[in-house]
Amino acid sequence: LSFHAFPTIRSYLMDAFFNSLRSMPLRRGPGRLAGGVAGGIADKFGWDVTLVRIALLLSFLLPVMGIAAYILAWILIPAQDNTIVLQNWLRKF
Repeated sequence: LSFHAFPTIRSYLMDAFFNSLRSMPLRRGPGRLAGGVAGGIADKFGWDVTLVRIALLLSFLLPVMGIAAYILAWILIPAQDNTIVLQNWLRKF
């Protein structure tokens, strides 16, 4: 492999990773206040979005875990239009 082949391999691996995320039946939104994570979970499972938001807020009381899990979900779960925050950020570099 030549040195110039690495960006192509990296791009292929990133596309494969993000396409696998898109194949999940979970999307952020549609009724979103912040990142849309609670709305996406509520929509997927047919739960009341208010209860999911309360559960997420309670999870924020856990040291680091609740907020870190929310941020991770926000950057990895596709939006309704299939865009992924992390993929958009990485494309800028």
